[in-house]
Amino acid sequence: MGSFAAGIIGCGVMGAALARRLAASGKIAPPELWLFDVEGQKSAAVAMELGAKAATEPEALFRQCRYIFVVVKPQDVKAAASGWAELFQPPGQLLISLAAGITTRFYEALLPEGSKVIRLMPNTPCLIGEGAVAMSAGKAVTPQEAAEVEDLLRCLGLVVPVPEQAMDAVTALSGSGPAYVYLFIETLIDAGVNLGLNRATARALAVQTVLGAAQMVRDSSRHPAELRNDVTSPGGTTAAALEVLDGGRFRGDLISAVKAAARRAGELSHD
Repeated sequence: MGSFAAGIIGCGVMGAALARRLAASGKIAPPELWLFDVEGQKSAAVAMELGAKAATEPEALFRQCRYIFVVVKPQDVKAAASGWAELFQPPGQLLISLAAGITTRFYEALLPEGSKVIRLMPNTPCLIGEGAVAMSAGKAVTPQEAAEVEDLLRCLGLVVPVPEQAMDAVTALSGSGPAYVYLFIETLIDAGVNLGLNRATARALAVQTVLGAAQMVRDSSRHPAELRNDVTSPGGTTAAALEVLDGGRFRGDLISAVKAAARRAGELSHD
């Protein structure tokens, strides 16, 4: 088992993106990156692109890799993991799962005693290195190992350690969150078109407005409400717009939507 070798089980969109980001980060050398997918052509294509190794069975990854990333659909995890107990190598190997709703307890019950499991909740902007990744470490993972994995994952974007019981909230906020933002941008564009702008101009302005506002929140120590107040002159255009949004329960509806997503995440969780 290589000290810095990583294996990825599942080479769909997120698995392929993870492989590309790890290889580009310089933290995992491409020859130390092993890929497996039940659809062999997927892993072979990504391996050829990156100069990584494609495996014809998952056993090769467990033999060669310190880090085992699980990037398969949640409904496929149980079948995929059925033979892993004989392959996993505690205490040095770490299993890092990106499968939504699959708990560390699920894997710990499946694998040998003392196996080290980390659960991640990424979102789709990880595909471009601007994601938000929540990370929960299982009971056997040491603080040093958790810090090591956190550093490895920074190639995906922001990494935030959270207790596992917070994962449903994370799923609702940042996991599903890009969809809320896309809907907001889509609606801004439509509003601009409704007011007479051509669609290309409306799109450019809406996207840059959201991007710039998010950057100001990230880079400023000020509360978003303070930044909002800077834009809102008494009796001005922004005040008129915010009055409509407040009257239409924009804030309350968004909070309710995130709560609904969290409830659904809890219903889909698998121990």
